[in-house]
Amino acid sequence: MNKVVKNADEAIRDMQDGAVIMSGGFGLSGNPENLIAAIHRKGVKNLTVISNNCGTTDKGLGVLLQSRQVRKMIASYVGENKEFERQFLAGELEVELNPQGTLAERIRVGGAGLGGFFTPTGAGTQIAQGKESRVIEGREMIFEKPLKADYAIVRAWKGDRWGNLVFRKTARNFSPMMCTAARITIAEVEHLVDIGELDGDQIHVPSIYVKRIFQGSNYQKWIEKRTVRPS
Repeated sequence: MNKVVKNADEAIRDMQDGAVIMSGGFGLSGNPENLIAAIHRKGVKNLTVISNNCGTTDKGLGVLLQSRQVRKMIASYVGENKEFERQFLAGELEVELNPQGTLAERIRVGGAGLGGFFTPTGAGTQIAQGKESRVIEGREMIFEKPLKADYAIVRAWKGDRWGNLVFRKTARNFSPMMCTAARITIAEVEHLVDIGELDGDQIHVPSIYVKRIFQGSNYQKWIEKRTVRPS
C-alpha cells in the first residue's frame, strides 16, 4: 500500500511519446510544478494535454509548449499564453476548446465510467458542429463524450503514503475529478504525512485512485497577474 516514489522523474518513468495527460490546477494555481518539469526533462513528445488552461507563455504547462512536446490541447481558457496563440494560428497545435463546465463534466463522466451526457451549453454555436443534438424538455442539447487519460498529474496540499489526498482552496479545482479519470494518477504533495494523520472526513481523493505519490519541492507558486494596491 506504500505508493511513495522518490521524485517526479521516477513517478513518470514509464511515460511515453503520444501519452494523454490530465494536468490539475486552475490557471497557475495548483500546478504540479515538479511533474511538469520532469516531463520537460524526459522529452516525451506528441502529448495530448487536458487541462483548464495551458499556463502562461513561460510558466506551468507553457514550458511544454515552448519545447514543442504538446501535439493537442483540450482546454477551456487559453488567453494568457502567447506561444499557444502563435502555434495555434500557425496550424502547429491542435486545439479543442470546451466551455469550462463542460470540460469539468466530461472529466467527471470519464471517471464515472459513463458514456457521455447531453447539455444545452454550446447548442447552436460552433461547439455543436458534428455533435449529436436532441430537444429535451423544450431545449436543444448537444451530446458530449467523456474524457479519459493515460496519466493524471496533480498537486495536493497534503497526502499520505497510501495516496489519500487533501487539496487547498483553488488548487482543488479540476484535480479530484482528474484523479478518477486516468489509468495512472500521480500526485506530488506539499506535505507527505504518515498514515492516520489525515482526517478521514476531510479527504478529497481516496487512495484507491492514486497510483504514485511523492514529496514535492522548491515550489514557486507563480501568480499570473500580480495586482497590488497603490502605495
